[in-house]
Amino acid sequence: MRKIGIYGGTFDPIHHGHLILGRQACEELGLDQLIFVPAALSPFKKAARASGAARLSMLQAAIQGQDGFTVDDCELKRPPPSYSIDTVLQIREREQKSELFWLIGADNVTGLDKWHRFEELKKLVQFVVLDRACSGEKQLCPVIQRNIDISATEIRNRVASGRSIRYLVPRAVEEIIRCENLYRESAI
Repeated sequence: MRKIGIYGGTFDPIHHGHLILGRQACEELGLDQLIFVPAALSPFKKAARASGAARLSMLQAAIQGQDGFTVDDCELKRPPPSYSIDTVLQIREREQKSELFWLIGADNVTGLDKWHRFEELKKLVQFVVLDRACSGEKQLCPVIQRNIDISATEIRNRVASGRSIRYLVPRAVEEIIRCENLYRESAI
């Protein structure tokens, strides 16, 4: 049975923290594939700063040449808000014989029970917590931990103030941000 990870998020922008934890999850869980799914509009977050097309472009550039990493733009094609259950059902349709894992940031765990159709969702996927802060909090599902102090907010603020984002995002993502003039206005 194939093991498929689904990594949903705003990815505004995708950064090395996302990629490092995604790769670590693949290795620790033995995932055959990790699907990055950019949200059109999360029901729990403010709208993304960059357009869906720009975020998709950055994701595709960031994972180019990475074995086992793919992008699915299904949420960008649906009207917002982006519900994880709809994404899982769509992926389940084409991956009927696969075990599905939903990767979620540690900061989102406390609100999981508020997710749309959560009871149904938790029967379809195994949740995996990605903990960039190594909080050490007990979880009811597997945890992938690595201390990575990078955030999309920090990256947007650095761009807005004219500071370098080198080493925080892949070079191709940095180039897209520069060419598209993304995040030039203050993120605060």
